[in-house]
Amino acid sequence: MWQRVVPLLALATLSQALDWDAAYAKANAALTKLTQDEKLAIVTGVGWTKGPCVGNTGSVNSIGYPSLCLQDGPLGIRFVEKVTAFPAGVNAASTWDVDLIHERGVALGAESKALGINVHLGPVAGALGKIPFGGRNWEGFSPDPYFAGIAMAETIKGMQESGVQACAKHFLLNEQEKNRETMDTSVDDRTLHELYLWPFADAVHAGVATVMCSYNKFKTFWACESEELLNHTLKGELGFRGTVISDWNAQHSTALSANTGLDMTMPGTDFNNPPGSVYWGVKLGQAITTGEVPQSRLDDMVRRNLAGWYGLGQDKNYPPVTWNSFNNTGGGPNVQGDHKRIARTIARDSIVLLKNINNTLPLIKPKSLAIVGQDAIVNPAGANACADRGCNIGHLAMGWGSGTAQFPYLIAPLDAIRPQAIADNTTLATSTSDDPDAGANAARDTEFALVFITSDSGEGYITVEGNQGDRLTLDPWHDCNDLVEAVAAVNKKTIVVVNSVGPIILETILAQPNVLAIVWAGIAGQESGNALVDVLYGGTSPSGKLPYTIARRAADYGTTILPGTDTFDEGLFVDYRHFDKAAIEPRYEFGFGLSYSKFTYSTLILDLDTTPGPAPGPTGPGGPLSLFSSIGHISATITNTGRVAAAEVAQLYITLPASTSAGEGDIPVRQLRGFAKISLAPGESGVVSFVLRRRDVSYWEATSMEWVVPRGVFGVVVGASSRDLRLEGRFSVDA
Repeated sequence: MWQRVVPLLALATLSQALDWDAAYAKANAALTKLTQDEKLAIVTGVGWTKGPCVGNTGSVNSIGYPSLCLQDGPLGIRFVEKVTAFPAGVNAASTWDVDLIHERGVALGAESKALGINVHLGPVAGALGKIPFGGRNWEGFSPDPYFAGIAMAETIKGMQESGVQACAKHFLLNEQEKNRETMDTSVDDRTLHELYLWPFADAVHAGVATVMCSYNKFKTFWACESEELLNHTLKGELGFRGTVISDWNAQHSTALSANTGLDMTMPGTDFNNPPGSVYWGVKLGQAITTGEVPQSRLDDMVRRNLAGWYGLGQDKNYPPVTWNSFNNTGGGPNVQGDHKRIARTIARDSIVLLKNINNTLPLIKPKSLAIVGQDAIVNPAGANACADRGCNIGHLAMGWGSGTAQFPYLIAPLDAIRPQAIADNTTLATSTSDDPDAGANAARDTEFALVFITSDSGEGYITVEGNQGDRLTLDPWHDCNDLVEAVAAVNKKTIVVVNSVGPIILETILAQPNVLAIVWAGIAGQESGNALVDVLYGGTSPSGKLPYTIARRAADYGTTILPGTDTFDEGLFVDYRHFDKAAIEPRYEFGFGLSYSKFTYSTLILDLDTTPGPAPGPTGPGGPLSLFSSIGHISATITNTGRVAAAEVAQLYITLPASTSAGEGDIPVRQLRGFAKISLAPGESGVVSFVLRRRDVSYWEATSMEWVVPRGVFGVVVGASSRDLRLEGRFSVDA
């Protein structure tokens, strides 16, 4: 039986949900009806805690414009009860499933709209994640810009299909929490375009309504006051027609921020409301009166704000806000619907099987099983006991900070394993602390031992166990290397489950000969335990793959947290690109993940046609529109040669011709340019097809400042990971 899957990249070229021309027509008509004070109210936040949402603008009754509601966050709605706590972005990415990523966006948007939220503050592509220690990497998707761009686009399209304005953040180069509000960054133009700007171009092309500028500086100017970033790059080069929103307290001036491209200030004052902290409102009006800011600039701000509101249909029958972020009353409707289904599916399909000696997994009615580690249970004080999840007690199912949500419930691993153990007549022994002696005692006489370990991070305004946002190390927390070592010393069938925000160093654990299996389960949200049982017991074969590299040593990544200035000297070489260039052997490479089945790859077919040189034709959202046009496709046949039904993620990597190099060794060995997930029964074959866009075979030519398809021979590989390369081919682009 042959099964053909839809070319995944075709999804990136769908028409935009937001019709900017129609939205601007309505905005222009409304603009003529507004007074100057009403215009100022639309672009100025009312202040922290002065409205029901984390951000609110002034309302304008004359056109029916509400106090616009802006609310966190990227995995669920912050500060509100009765919402879904979805798996984090890093888990959505590790599914490598475009349909699931899109469906997650639809669900996030539906919950926001039902609560009357106008602007949902997500998704995240900055931090991109070049530093594995970075505190907020888990809010985003992957340090690979192509992957992050596809995930951004699909999330945005899903959210905006539901009627809420998505907000792509943080723009730009916000790669760490340490000194994030004073960090000064700079980067060469090619790296800027091919890495950090790339996913935002996808976001703009997908029609994102708003973009949030970041806290850090760019070439000595605050990112929210950078002419180069906002006016030249985002609004000029990328053709962004929506609203640029400041991060909370990221505005530092009145006239400069207005003239360089900021369109809305949030929250309008700083959190402590000292004298002089309101930069817009009355002060912006005064700056216009004195000529420091043109009247046309204010009108442009208002037009952009109104366009997003009209463009998503929020001017007609939009639900009101009936809750308050700051009174903890739990008001508002229950908006979860059946979203626990998509939450569980993503959590399940994001699980990555890293090691499985002698087919230790799946578990088949074990006689006895030890459950070890505090990560196996919900925090005894409650899943929501710590504000913005600012602690690492009990099961880790999300990081901490403004990107969190309230758990409506949390199914921890032990909660889900208990009924399975009863059904299987399995005896359970438990030690739900991280004490090595207690863990060893529980595991000493059981057939299997499951040890749960964590590594956490979050936003820098909260410090957890000495970690001020960014992780201090990539080692397991709570000395859990010792916990695993103690358990493995007494149990010959030890299985380690990792709940971490990102890469974690596993060398000490892998050195234990009795550790037969390792599972990465990430931070999987409210259905975490149920999803884990689905995979541990073989209800579903694991199909997740790593969206980043796991190194043998933290130093192998080549990037780290810096004190005050980052010049991004590593250039294009982050994550797997760096490991390839430096010939460093990773422990588990980008794209790696085992299955309970096996797959073979065959019949590579290339059907491509493009011309060399700059991208021709008109520009539009995202840049030159021809960059997003198809130049053909590459296909391969995948066969399930194992004994169980399973899904495989096939990955396409491209090597650019040597002519794109400005110096020895300065082009990546290979770059991800496609992926496809296909489900196959035992013995079944199917064809995966990767649609290539002109952009995917271009590079940024810094001298001419344009995207160029180079002449020469391109390398093509299709494989099961960035280093498990099964099929190879070439194609040429000539004059």
